[in-house]
Amino acid sequence: MDKKELINSGKVKSVFATDKDDEVIIEFRDDMTAGDGERKEVMNDKGAYNAVISAKIFKVLDENGIATQFVDLIEPNVMLAKKLEMIPIEVIVRNIATGSLVRKYPLEDGTKLEPPILQMDFKADEYHDPMLNDSIIKSLGIATQEEIDILTEEALKINEILIEFFEDAGIILVDFKVEFGKDVNGNILLGDEISPDSCRLWDSKTLDMLDKELFRKGKDDEVMDAYIEVYNRILTDEEKVI
Repeated sequence: MDKKELINSGKVKSVFATDKDDEVIIEFRDDMTAGDGERKEVMNDKGAYNAVISAKIFKVLDENGIATQFVDLIEPNVMLAKKLEMIPIEVIVRNIATGSLVRKYPLEDGTKLEPPILQMDFKADEYHDPMLNDSIIKSLGIATQEEIDILTEEALKINEILIEFFEDAGIILVDFKVEFGKDVNGNILLGDEISPDSCRLWDSKTLDMLDKELFRKGKDDEVMDAYIEVYNRILTDEEKVI
């Protein structure tokens, strides 16, 4: 399917129209960013690894009853997807306390969170993605209470599925963020991506980081090795396209 006009260009992905009103093409670029885009590098094949990993995870979620925008992986770094009007909320699920959570609250790094913490942030770089609550969300007109409840329920289901999925690959799902949007019929679907860019992943034996946190910590030379390790662990030989 041919790309049409550019609809949106984000920090690491570009979205193009197609000849169908309800579908888009998402191109995963090799850009790596941190700090609301203040730090930026380019890493060879990073976009392709994230796209293939996301496609695999979306397929797993779909098989387990989670509706996503994923349609097909048409090139290693290019995804065909249902067109969504994105809801400007990042839904974050935390299974282990680390990162900003231990900087802001009296929690010890590495504490297992039972039940997991679910957090919603306003997706807006200019406001530095502040934390939301139900009242703020409704005051901003971002979502109704019914929609908030759907986002919560879906995110927690995704967490249950992915904990087991990554556990089978020898990986701990520390935390992750997801985004949702509405399709042309108003249905809420999981969108964007789920990849080492949007998850904290630790090796279950060594607790080594296998995600974007390496880039945030300035360990640029380790980033792609970690992404490739995740790719190799969760895909079968038949599924590998890079």
